[in-house]
Amino acid sequence: MTGHHDPARLLPWSSADGNPCYLLGDGTGHVSRVADDIERLQLGMADDLIGHADELLACQGAGNRELRFLARGLTDSLRDVRRVAESRGERLRAVGRSLDDEGGNEGQDEGGGEGGEEA
Repeated sequence: MTGHHDPARLLPWSSADGNPCYLLGDGTGHVSRVADDIERLQLGMADDLIGHADELLACQGAGNRELRFLARGLTDSLRDVRRVAESRGERLRAVGRSLDDEGGNEGQDEGGGEGGEEA
């Protein structure tokens, strides 16, 4: 067994009491596939909601009730999309750290500035 540990994945749903849920594993199991499907669904719903928002906001006769309903939907959708982004960002950072651990950190001082290394 290697010393490499897979990062915990933030799942696109919360526990019954509202706490975030995490998954430990390599990302190839059944729960990971379900989470991927739910993330795709959430992102698709966000696209649909943006289209609805554009239409409703273009309508001069939109009432307070419709606008409040839209605001609630957009808030919920934004929360879901933010969670997807956070989860995917953490997994990307973990891949980057893993590559660095495997010697992929050559050329760290590519910016041309002083790297702070002592000779």
